[in-house]
Amino acid sequence: MRLNGLKTGLCALAALAAVGAAPAALAHGAPDAVSALRQRPPQDEVIYFLLPDRFANGDPSNDHGGYAPERLVSGFDPADTDFYHGGDLAGVTRRLDYIQGLGATAVWLAPVFKNKPVQTHGNYTGAAHHGYWITDFTAVDPHFGDEAAMRALVEAAHARGMKVYLDIVANHTADVIQYRECPEGRCAYRSRADYPYTRRGGVDGAPINEGFDGRDFSRLTRPDYAYTPYVPAGEANAKVPAWLNDPIHYHNRGESTFAGESGLDGDFAGLDDLLTEDPVVVQGMIDIFGGWIDKYGIDGFRIDTARHVNPEFWQAFIPAMLERAEAKGIPNFHIFGEVYDPDPAVTARFTRVDGYPAVLDFPFQKQATDFAAGKTGGDALAKLFDADALYADGADTAAILPTFLGNHDMGRIGFFVKQANPDADDAELLARIKLAHALMMFSRGVPTLYYGDEQGFAGAGGYGNSRQDMWNSQTPVYRDTTPIGGRQPAYSTDAPLYQAIAEMAGLRAAEPALRRGRQMVRGYGDAPGLFAMSRMGDDGSEILIVFNSSSAPISAQVEVEPASLRWQALRGDCAAESSAPASVAVSVPPLDYLVCKSVP
Repeated sequence: MRLNGLKTGLCALAALAAVGAAPAALAHGAPDAVSALRQRPPQDEVIYFLLPDRFANGDPSNDHGGYAPERLVSGFDPADTDFYHGGDLAGVTRRLDYIQGLGATAVWLAPVFKNKPVQTHGNYTGAAHHGYWITDFTAVDPHFGDEAAMRALVEAAHARGMKVYLDIVANHTADVIQYRECPEGRCAYRSRADYPYTRRGGVDGAPINEGFDGRDFSRLTRPDYAYTPYVPAGEANAKVPAWLNDPIHYHNRGESTFAGESGLDGDFAGLDDLLTEDPVVVQGMIDIFGGWIDKYGIDGFRIDTARHVNPEFWQAFIPAMLERAEAKGIPNFHIFGEVYDPDPAVTARFTRVDGYPAVLDFPFQKQATDFAAGKTGGDALAKLFDADALYADGADTAAILPTFLGNHDMGRIGFFVKQANPDADDAELLARIKLAHALMMFSRGVPTLYYGDEQGFAGAGGYGNSRQDMWNSQTPVYRDTTPIGGRQPAYSTDAPLYQAIAEMAGLRAAEPALRRGRQMVRGYGDAPGLFAMSRMGDDGSEILIVFNSSSAPISAQVEVEPASLRWQALRGDCAAESSAPASVAVSVPPLDYLVCKSVP
């Protein structure tokens, strides 16, 4: 870290702290504090995504969630990657200092709704530590706390000027419904053509659901067109609200293959797939999640499994959520969907057809990771940013796409960089991961940090291997792996990546153009090396960011605006003056980056 960058970052972080301090001082009965944070547009945020179960244990008394302490009843086993480890909402509240110190301004929580604690699907048995096996959509899971704990977290975050985003699910519930034809529990998908809604058990079956026209799903009266669904004894009232207990509100077509029609109507790994064409389901989900906005003043939703729900559902649901938030005084309610695909032509469709304001930027994740890991040149990034035109409203929508480098399903940036560079030493891995974060922090979109990356967590892959405990873990695969940058005490603010990310966040906070400025790609090649881009300020200023993904220093001329003649260094060594109008010389060390700002 060069001295000029350090000073800039520290000054900006001090400004961030001051912004957070005012709401903290006004926490008791000062609506102006919350109103101020709600005026921030989505692109001003830095999001910190965490799984409450793995982040911090603030209340050990709820580790078993009020269930019997047996492992397969409560789901608590801190030595198993796929079981509960004890983290909760009280722990998140206690560690808000740590999150805010990193420069994050919004906390995205994995689902906190009440779940079925333990499920078995085929040969897999695990616990709902992740929160995606929901039974009661109206209550906090007792492993994480209760209504008071949820309210305390939101109020504490808001008092600091921080937003809270909830991860929500409308595609499915926990696995409760079974099929009589499949006593082993895994049923092959049965299509709409072979098993139409108007025949029992196939096209040659007896007529049912007479009067159903293929569009008005309120006219379905029987759910046994493909299989014969039933609710096992003792689970008749397992779900809340009560309408969720009736199989008529589910597709009941068997296991999804995640291809074609089954991607919409199939059971996601055995989870009960909601009939989202049904008006009861549409209105029911609007009521459920609108209730969370009303009750807690949530600031945004990340929506799980967006691509597995029909567009008509989202076309009704999303406007209803935005309207509900507006009525609550939340004009910048941020909604973004999970569309797990690296192709921007796929992700952009959900902003044009389904009506999503934004989607998680999986295409950015791939290209940024591959560039920083040294697998591709800057040309792939340039192609990615050219595709911003595909989104509804083009660059304006791209500006609010949450960008990220890894997550709880696919794995961490540390794992991807190590996988691409198996012979690299710790210093190289650390530099490449910093480079990836800089690319995310300074390019268009909303930077989204995955908890633990700032401590150098890497893991051995996705899913359970990417869900490390932030504390001293009892899980061998977590405990025995040395983080990139070296092992630090839990929640260390001295970890190299924590400090590097905090510096980047400080620069971003200090310079409006790095949050909202129009982005222009300035230079790149087809091999690892230079990638340059500018962010244009409303005041006519230009911020030039130049990355070097190669292991050798780079010197080059980079095109800039003709009026950008003099420069100051925000990070790194920048030329004081342009070489000529519209051209500036840059020299970037290996695996490093510059941030240079034009001055009048």
